[in-house]
Amino acid sequence: MTILAQLSYLIGCPNFHPNNNHLGFSSQISSHKVNTVFTSSINAAFQVQRITRQAPSTTVICSAANKPSPSTEISSTAKIRSEVLSPFRTVRMFFYLAFIASGSLGGLIATTQLIAALANSSKAAEVPNILGGLGIDIGAVSIFAFLYSRENNAKNAQLARLSREENLSNLRLRVDQKKVIPVSALRGIVRLVILAGPASFISESFKLSEPFTESLLERGVLVVPFATDGNSPRFEFEESEEMKEMTSKRKRLWQLVPVYVNEWSEWVDEQKKLANVSPKAPVYLSLRMDGRVRGSGVGYPPWNAFVAQLPLVKGIWSGLLDGMDGRVL
Repeated sequence: MTILAQLSYLIGCPNFHPNNNHLGFSSQISSHKVNTVFTSSINAAFQVQRITRQAPSTTVICSAANKPSPSTEISSTAKIRSEVLSPFRTVRMFFYLAFIASGSLGGLIATTQLIAALANSSKAAEVPNILGGLGIDIGAVSIFAFLYSRENNAKNAQLARLSREENLSNLRLRVDQKKVIPVSALRGIVRLVILAGPASFISESFKLSEPFTESLLERGVLVVPFATDGNSPRFEFEESEEMKEMTSKRKRLWQLVPVYVNEWSEWVDEQKKLANVSPKAPVYLSLRMDGRVRGSGVGYPPWNAFVAQLPLVKGIWSGLLDGMDGRVL
């Protein structure tokens, strides 16, 4: 017990009584020491918490990856999709470059031989053969350079298209008052038809779609109306009892509303610019079920053509015809 008493004194608890019936420290500990320990604990905890919160902000400020660069304009997802769609393009382009290098080297050697033959009259008989080999090298380089250029242009066009599709998939849509989703969330579920034009154009498209409402819904079509003039289009629904079911389908067909109008406007303007269409022209874009653009045009959308071309979403043939949405633009 003497050892315990000495130990208690050394650690700051001199009020230890060896006559207590239980082993422990007395509750009569100096309030000053308690306050000191408590304050020190709080300060230590505060310091740790402050460091933990400041570390991420320091990393964000000092990171150079936050600065946009031209090389990041095309997303990695678009590049991966391009490789999947054209898996042998990289191999072909590699061999084209190898053949160009080989032909260029052969042409260089033939040129030096031709110069030597022209400078030495004793080798004049070799000039026709050297010219023939040089012509073959120049022809081979020209052909493979053309093939490489065509392949590279196709690659760039595909990457640009996939990049635009990725930008489209990141745009937001409001399904109802409480739910906002990206366009990518609808891949494999619906076929979107995007209408971009003044409010009067969208209102007229709404009226023209009425006879095809049920057929469009059976084919998984939903409309995204985007008014480019800043006005809200007027959708008139008949609320009578006999038209209750049709009105419900009409509302479902036209339930999507674009969110973040500036982003939608930039995307639509880019599409018009690439298609050499007037910025004020009303347009429509029809998407495949996988989110890729299958058709577009100026003016009112051909609802009857959509019904005739697109397969049903449900039914015994739905699984086999899911990819029959038309070619990709």
